Amino acid sequence: MFEIEYKGANCVVISTKKSKLIVDPKLSLVGLKDISTKGAVEIATEERFDTKNPDAILSIESPGEYGISGFDIRGIAVRRHLDGEKDPLISTIYRVEAGDVRIGVIGNVFEKLSDDQLEGLGVIDILILPVGGGGYTLDSTGAANVVRAVNPRVVIPVHYADSGLKYEVPQAELSTFVSELGVPSESVSKYTLKQFLSAPETLSIVQVAHS
Repeated sequence: MFEIEYKGANCVVISTKKSKLIVDPKLSLVGLKDISTKGAVEIATEERFDTKNPDAILSIESPGEYGISGFDIRGIAVRRHLDGEKDPLISTIYRVEAGDVRIGVIGNVFEKLSDDQLEGLGVIDILILPVGGGGYTLDSTGAANVVRAVNPRVVIPVHYADSGLKYEVPQAELSTFVSELGVPSESVSKYTLKQFLSAPETLSIVQVAHS
């Protein structure tokens, strides 16, 4: 069994019975307290979203293969949303395997992933990605294009309009992305799966409440 909680911006917490993985925990960038990664695995889609907590089991902010605390993690270098074709690839997308579930984690990236990047992600069951746009990150159209390219069974959108956060630029409402993708959606406080057989067989959006 595992569960996914949404903490705002790009930050999610993926928990199993024995371990915890935290994505982009540096929430002080949007006016909140950083999420503690003590005793957890910390991964960052960009170096600036990493708290570099010395008490974390491991802090990951770059491409590579990692096996730690029951998670198998693959980081893949990609182009950041606002960067040009000749700029260094300073964003990282991740494939996280927890048991029999394969989770894709996308940050502020350019919407057209290459064939090699998609191959690196492989088959993904649950895709977590930003949708708020505003020139800062993927907008609803770009996010929908990434979803269609990756072809997961479940999409968990993050980084959209939230009155409790101080984003650098205004973010679009979550409903804009839901309408753009045009698939069934449900709202939950936490996304919990006892086994992946209980996940929907066709693509759906799960709106995880900011907690």
